[in-house]
Amino acid sequence: MRMMGMDWGDKTVGLALSDPLGITAQPLMTIRFHDPTEAFVKLLHVIQLHEVHHLIVGLPLTLKGEEGIQVEKVKKTMKAFDAYLKKRGRKISTTFWDERLTTFEAERTLLEADISRAKRKKVIDKMAASLILKGYLDSHQV
Repeated sequence: MRMMGMDWGDKTVGLALSDPLGITAQPLMTIRFHDPTEAFVKLLHVIQLHEVHHLIVGLPLTLKGEEGIQVEKVKKTMKAFDAYLKKRGRKISTTFWDERLTTFEAERTLLEADISRAKRKKVIDKMAASLILKGYLDSHQV
């Protein structure tokens, strides 16, 4: 069962994809958007193209593990995406996953690899999505 990790931001959503067995996570792409509906159209296409059956959505908890404004935004966006899918006769299971420090970790990894600032900006969201998905997959390995 292929899964997709998601790192939602205000203007971008980073995506990562698992292998069909759900063992590894690879960065896939970053979708840039002006409004969520624009992202929903692209997301549905990616989900269908890669036959994704489960979404792992990063939840931006505070460092203390509490929910703040960003968590509310992500949950509201995912509720709207679920409604968007329902109108099109689609349903996909979703799990929210703690994404604390994933962007920081992705940034550190890219810095260690000596990736330029311009290049880091282009890939940071999909790298964070990959770390979110990897965290989920690692915690569910048998």
